[in-house]
Amino acid sequence: QVQLVESGGGLVQAGGSLRLSCAASGRTFSSYAMYWFRQAPGKEREFVAGISWLGATTEYADSVKGRFTISRDNAKNTLYLQMDSLKPEDTAEYYCATDNGKHVVRTTPRYWGQGTQVAVSS
Repeated sequence: QVQLVESGGGLVQAGGSLRLSCAASGRTFSSYAMYWFRQAPGKEREFVAGISWLGATTEYADSVKGRFTISRDNAKNTLYLQMDSLKPEDTAEYYCATDNGKHVVRTTPRYWGQGTQVAVSS
């Protein structure tokens, strides 16, 4: 059973940084692409970033490109999202997710974590 547990959320001022982590278990972490999504209050969940199974390929939403960096440590079964130059519009619940493929695809992943809250004050 795939389990994903996010951590690292919190309250930060605009312009600040946070690093989210996602600890994965239940299957071979290094064999699958991983994703970050977010959902702001009253809005639909949206893709933030994705990374391929070995980390060679990354993709980002236009809204975070140049500010966020997705990475993974396959030896630690952990996914990261480094968020810099945070804006109030980045306020959302952030979710780690994965599916059954090696490469990043823009479809809804099958497996999800419980989320971690990020709040950015102006």
